[in-house]
Amino acid sequence: MKSRRSFIQKLGAGIAIPGLVSFSSPTQINSKSINHSLQGDEFWNDIRKQFPLNDSRIYLNNGTFGPSPLAVLDALQSSFVETNTSGEYGHIEPEREKLAEFVGIKTSEISLTHNTTEGINIMCWGLPLKAGDEVIITLHEHVGNALPWLNRAKLHGIVLKPFEPKATQAENLDLIKSLVTPKTKVIAIPHITCTTGLVFPIKEISAFARSKGIFTAIDGAHGAGTFDLNLKDLGCDLYASSYHKWVLGPNGTGFLYVREEILEQVQAYQVGAYSDLGWDMYQSPPEFKGYVPTAHRFDYGSQSLPMMKGAVAAADFHGEIGKGKIETRIRELNQYLFEGLSEMNSQLDILSSSEPESRISMVTFKAKNMGYQEAAGLISKEGFRIRQVPESKLEAIRISTHIYNSKTEIDSFLEATKKVLG
Repeated sequence: MKSRRSFIQKLGAGIAIPGLVSFSSPTQINSKSINHSLQGDEFWNDIRKQFPLNDSRIYLNNGTFGPSPLAVLDALQSSFVETNTSGEYGHIEPEREKLAEFVGIKTSEISLTHNTTEGINIMCWGLPLKAGDEVIITLHEHVGNALPWLNRAKLHGIVLKPFEPKATQAENLDLIKSLVTPKTKVIAIPHITCTTGLVFPIKEISAFARSKGIFTAIDGAHGAGTFDLNLKDLGCDLYASSYHKWVLGPNGTGFLYVREEILEQVQAYQVGAYSDLGWDMYQSPPEFKGYVPTAHRFDYGSQSLPMMKGAVAAADFHGEIGKGKIETRIRELNQYLFEGLSEMNSQLDILSSSEPESRISMVTFKAKNMGYQEAAGLISKEGFRIRQVPESKLEAIRISTHIYNSKTEIDSFLEATKKVLG
């Protein structure tokens, strides 16, 4: 007992214990308040101090994983310690309410999931489709959106209609309209493609789809945390995302938005605690009284309170800075990177759209005189974390920047890329 108490005391105090990573005590790692008196790069340099990112390399791969600020680590550590010392793992309804507010929807419209792919599977399998029904999808899907729909096509005979995205929002809206037939039931596309960072005009697409009685099921992996996102305003029917990318929350946390007007049209197949209105195995036959009248029916079973506390801390971090201010900064860095790469047109081809409205957080390029794997390897050795893009047969390199990045870091990357590509 004495040994156990000593362990807990050390964990709570943040003292290093063999086999565990310790940052410091919860009170010590609390983020300082946001200093809104600072302006421009001085403000963002101050924000950077709230991230424990290692300075030994420049991190340019937020599209895969968004490192958390200290405020999130604080919330995680505090909740894990509290949960494991008290034995009270708690319920997540207060966290659900805050996370729904973060994206502008009702608490009854959000299902708390573990990642974007889980949400996509729920909406893919839950929508009322039959053999021959058509689903519009892109040729630039992440595996998390491609495989669920391919699997349903394989098992249920729905028809996928993939298309190659165009360069501008107007062109993509017109293209999607041209693909619609009387058999079209779903438009299942990303808000932002994982390949080139292309932004689709989801608001306009959703309005068009609704006028035709077509569902919009959006892969929002790169939407939450980049845009000043309001899903009610966006107008789509379903939207799946995660908190571990641009929201800067913990791995293993995500959400699914189900517009309340279509809730009863989305079938729940995996259910458990809190999915139901009641059940009784002693009846003959055993009785299932139905589903709760909210999207909570989809997030069955126990949830991790510490992980949801971390997701809320990430949302609060965005809120304290200002979601609009974050979107503006992300766009500013993206444009700065795009313009810098554009000056290297003799060495590389930019695959991302030149239209600012069709970009927000990622730029993808391809070296002209070198294979993408070799180029990526050499750039990485210069001290950068980047991502290769074999998807969609692009064989390219993707750079994604967030608020912890700076123009100085982008300049260093551009210099290294110019050196590597000769």
